[in-house]
Amino acid sequence: MVDVQLRARGVVDQRVLGAMLGVPRHEFVPENYRAEAYEDHPLPIGEGQTISQPYIVAVMLQALELTAGNKVLEVGSGSGYVTALLAELGAQVFAVERHSVLAARSRETLAALGYHDVRVFLGDGTLGLATWAPFDAIIVSAAAPDLPAVLLSQLRDGGRMIIPVGLADSQQLQLIKIQNGQPRVSVRELCRFVPLVPGVGDSRE
Repeated sequence: MVDVQLRARGVVDQRVLGAMLGVPRHEFVPENYRAEAYEDHPLPIGEGQTISQPYIVAVMLQALELTAGNKVLEVGSGSGYVTALLAELGAQVFAVERHSVLAARSRETLAALGYHDVRVFLGDGTLGLATWAPFDAIIVSAAAPDLPAVLLSQLRDGGRMIIPVGLADSQQLQLIKIQNGQPRVSVRELCRFVPLVPGVGDSRE
C-alpha cells in the first residue's frame, strides 16, 4: 500500500508514510472487508459511512504538515483509522463522530491497539468542539458544500484545515491556512466523500 499507492503517487512526508506503515488498517474495517483493507478505495464501515481510500488520507495528512504536540480536531472520525494515524504523528487528537455505533466501535478498536490518549466525542461535527478550541489543525472526513465558518473560527492563527468541499458528485480537497486572522485557501485533489451533515446535538465522550 505505502510503496505503490502512496510513494509512487507523490506522498513524500516520511512521518506520514511511517504512520501508515504502522497502523493496521484492517483492524478498522468490518471483518467481511478485511481482504480489501489495503486496496486503494473506500470501504463501508456501517451507518452509511466509509473509511477513506489510503491515498486521499495520506494526501490530507501531508497537507496539514503536523508536528508532534499539535492539537488536532478530527471531524467525522468514523472507524477511528485517521484518529490512530494522527496519534502516530504525535498529535493531541480530539475526534468527533455523530453515529453512536461508530463512536463506540472506534473507541474500542483504538483502546485495543493501545491508543489511550485520543479523545473520541459523540457529537455534531459541524459544530466542532468549541470548548477545546483553538486547534492547530482540523481534518474533516466529510464533504461540505461551502467552507464551514464555525470550524474555521476554531483554528488558531497559523492553523490549517483540510476539508473536501463541493456537492455529492463534484468535490475538491481544500487546504485553508489562517494568516493574520484571514483564511487563505488552496485547492488540491478531486475527491468524493460522504456529506457533512448535522448530527447529535451535544458533544460527549
